[in-house]
Amino acid sequence: MRFRSLLVVLALQLTGPALLAGQLVSGPMLGYQAHREVFLWLEVKDASVVALEYWIAGRPDTRKTIGVNAPPPTPGGGQIVHFRPGLLEMGAAYEYRLSVDGQPLAFPYPLTFRTADQWEWRKAPPDFSFLFGTCAYLNDAPYDRPGTPYGKGTEIFRHMAASGADFMLWGGDNTYLREADFSSVSGIWYRYARDRATADLQPLYAAMHHYATWDDHDYGSNDANKSFEFKATTLEAFRAYWGNPTWGEPDNPGVYGKFFWGDAAFILMDNRYHRDDTRLDAAKHPDKTQYGARQVDWLKQSLLQVQQLGHSAFTFIVTGGQVITSFGGMSETFDYFRLEREEILQFIKDQKITGVVFLSGDVHFTELARTKLTDTQWVYELTSSPLTSGTSNVERLGRLQDPLRVDGTLVVDQNYTRLSLSGPANDRVLTIRCYDKTNALRWEHAIRASELK
Repeated sequence: MRFRSLLVVLALQLTGPALLAGQLVSGPMLGYQAHREVFLWLEVKDASVVALEYWIAGRPDTRKTIGVNAPPPTPGGGQIVHFRPGLLEMGAAYEYRLSVDGQPLAFPYPLTFRTADQWEWRKAPPDFSFLFGTCAYLNDAPYDRPGTPYGKGTEIFRHMAASGADFMLWGGDNTYLREADFSSVSGIWYRYARDRATADLQPLYAAMHHYATWDDHDYGSNDANKSFEFKATTLEAFRAYWGNPTWGEPDNPGVYGKFFWGDAAFILMDNRYHRDDTRLDAAKHPDKTQYGARQVDWLKQSLLQVQQLGHSAFTFIVTGGQVITSFGGMSETFDYFRLEREEILQFIKDQKITGVVFLSGDVHFTELARTKLTDTQWVYELTSSPLTSGTSNVERLGRLQDPLRVDGTLVVDQNYTRLSLSGPANDRVLTIRCYDKTNALRWEHAIRASELK
């Protein structure tokens, strides 16, 4: 009898772990939205099967299920799962449920998504809003530099999740690789996984769709250029953790791409993968570039495509560093790449491309600036920074005064911005609001599309 009992115990020890269900690490996160498809992301661990059930809200008879078997582990130890439910109904609200190894996952908030409506040539453009922010440093004591923690809390993400916006646009430095991270493949994947699992971020990831580009800290070391030895790894990790519809071009790697939402176009630029070093003397190297010649040409062609489609009142160009400012100093502005900046702005001017707004970050303060290309053609730039990182000493940087800044828009505190498009097709208005980490409104500014023409 004792021998038989011992066999039972041994059998349970051998089979028990196999019977345990995998666990959720982070997510779900909604990625891109299209007319008949959406992207849904999550990370699990020790999972054999991950399943997604989805149905039109209030219509359980439309339920469908897709699954992923044995998702492969990443160098960080987790398993990333990408779902792309397709051939969905246009302009429809959906509910969904996730399960890992047959066990449903429970969340304290609803799991829903919506497809894009086919309004083009049929209806007035929809009103919508989106969030924009950069520089999200999340403390991790063993790997942080000594002294006062650089991250200033994560409560801002709770306010963003409750904002009711349609999507979030992450403009770079969404993750901060430390020295212990960017020196190895496993370190890079650790940082991406660790930051993604932050508790206060989970409701935000599920509440709205998300798009992202990067800057130096989610690419590599501080101010890293195209020589960064692990750039293929960070590109792989960035693509694994974010849900943009496209990434670069088949023969030109990068995180750049574009998407459309309502009557706005969004062009995401990659200012790192093909970047010459900022300190390179442009007088001796006139071909000095931030984007690379191929990406600059792609940007021009994308602007022409948006113009040809004719549906976009505003075109947002998203890039890691500031564009129109002429300040250099301690931040990597486009002022270090003047010939490339002039080429792009001249192209916008010559092609009479209107409604252009640059979205940037990096500098650890927020401001709205504008410059005139012709007597009747303006471009704006919204810099929104930081979400959680420390702030800049703008006085030491010589940035207290800026002739291009719209009065009253300088904020040197943790903050995010919400941009809303509204109004009839012939009089669309972009309203920008800046909120600090307590969700107090710091400033508001409205721009009519007609002002940019």
